[in-house]
Amino acid sequence: MAPPPSVTVIEDGRVAVPPPPPPASGDAAPPPQTTLFKLTALDAQWIPLPLIQRVLVFDGGEGRIPPFEDVVAALRASLAETVARLLPLAGRIVHLPETGEAAIDCSGRGVAGGGVRFVVAECGGADAARVARDADHDVALLEQLAPVLDADALPAETMAAQVTRLGGGGGGGVAVGVALHHAVADGRSVWRFIEAWAACCRGDDAWSAAPAPAFDRAAVALPDGEELARDVLRKYVPNLPVATVPKFLVKGRLQLSRRTFTVAAAQMLRLKQRIVVAGAGGLTPPSGFVALAALAWVSFVRSKHAAGAIAAGDEVYLFFFIDCRGRRAAFDPPVGEARPPRRGFFGTCISGCLATATARDLLGGGDGGLVAAARAVQEEVRRAAEDPLAGWEWMSLVGRIALSRLVNMSGSTRFPAYEAADFGWGSPSRTELVTMNHGGQVVLVAAKGGGVQASVSMKPEHMDKFKSDFESYLE
Repeated sequence: MAPPPSVTVIEDGRVAVPPPPPPASGDAAPPPQTTLFKLTALDAQWIPLPLIQRVLVFDGGEGRIPPFEDVVAALRASLAETVARLLPLAGRIVHLPETGEAAIDCSGRGVAGGGVRFVVAECGGADAARVARDADHDVALLEQLAPVLDADALPAETMAAQVTRLGGGGGGGVAVGVALHHAVADGRSVWRFIEAWAACCRGDDAWSAAPAPAFDRAAVALPDGEELARDVLRKYVPNLPVATVPKFLVKGRLQLSRRTFTVAAAQMLRLKQRIVVAGAGGLTPPSGFVALAALAWVSFVRSKHAAGAIAAGDEVYLFFFIDCRGRRAAFDPPVGEARPPRRGFFGTCISGCLATATARDLLGGGDGGLVAAARAVQEEVRRAAEDPLAGWEWMSLVGRIALSRLVNMSGSTRFPAYEAADFGWGSPSRTELVTMNHGGQVVLVAAKGGGVQASVSMKPEHMDKFKSDFESYLE
């Protein structure tokens, strides 16, 4: 196999984050801005885990992308403005040894007051059109298109950005990569950041007129919150300030096969109808998420059963997160619904869910496996709606099961991965999560032009069977 195209770094610099604007003449001075946000138990679990690294590829074939120097200048200036409003992204995660806590410290607005890391690079050997078109991922290339953060010890930066000029025979293009620490942002917050950055870059003033998001972690504190957060840190990162990511989570990533499936709106409708008909009235019509979760779970089990890796009597699992924002059963008042004005919470506000079945149930003939999977997922969604925080310590939940029999479903069918990421030269041709670390991980976002994009990582020996089963249920 030919080596991946090489990415050359042109500039590894920083973007200075401006201070808040001074009050207008005659206006009262605003209250002092909080610059230290203590991590909650929900945040703290993420300290020793891999970053969120996402890449957006813009194919230059349509000729809408400005000259690269102009792209870099626009992204750099708009990133500074955006991060100034999303203050935790300008900070560092720090250890507070006197209390045993960890916090996001924004007082320096970046490391030593130097701002946010911003990398400029080029890759003449990468064909942007091919990267955007191919269903199979060039994982080694994607990893080079996203920046990295040194998060093996605290203090650790919370985000970095990279813009890469792409060459190749398709007319070139641009890749925009971001890395964010998961203790600072969950998926919803990541897309809020990208949407705000893109709007600022294309000159949309509506984003700056909207109410600033809330960062205060007190809104998502569990009972005995400070002590609980300390307990989580002692359990999962007992050697702070050392916070090394376990090697088993990243060492095999390049050995996984990665593929993207696009499920059109019409296919989704047929899949949901197929599940309802096969359920013979004994199943609530599934949501798009439930239908896709059932499809991915069944295809995963069938592929691994065919290879002898899962026996019919084995228990199999599907793990996913729920967003606790807006759920009074989780927090009262609900997070993200503060009035006036209405403000969203920017941070990590998710809890874990685990659906369980036997492989035999999911291997049932006809569409019986789909029905069994959908019923198990629906039951877990119902349970989570009643008690959203039951799975808040999701690392303990996942740690009790065999990861080789687990599908890890992340993302959402509603994340606006293409619609929200127009920086002024059109929506990306492709966007992918780089950090897929588990064989059996499925990442969902809304697809370009409608439908859903599902990106899947599997061991190479299981991917062809997974693809065959997944696509056959969509026919």
